[in-house]
Amino acid sequence: MMGNQTNYQNLVTKVNMYLDNELGKDAERELLREIKQNPAYLELLSKEQSFREFIKSKVHRRKVSPALIQSIKDKIRIDRPI
Repeated sequence: MMGNQTNYQNLVTKVNMYLDNELGKDAERELLREIKQNPAYLELLSKEQSFREFIKSKVHRRKVSPALIQSIKDKIRIDRPI
């Protein structure tokens, strides 16, 4: 059972990397081949994609005030002699 858990965790990692565009072309092709051969893998990919879309649609990012941005820039600005 431990091997199955490790395989599943590896699959989850690969799916997340795929969705984050972090897989190389060969690894991506291999993952897509595995997904085609196993409906449970396709279901995992679909669930993760749906979850990400749900989060994107429900989370509202607050706007950062221009004053805060300027304050941060002022704090990190390095004065250089001209």
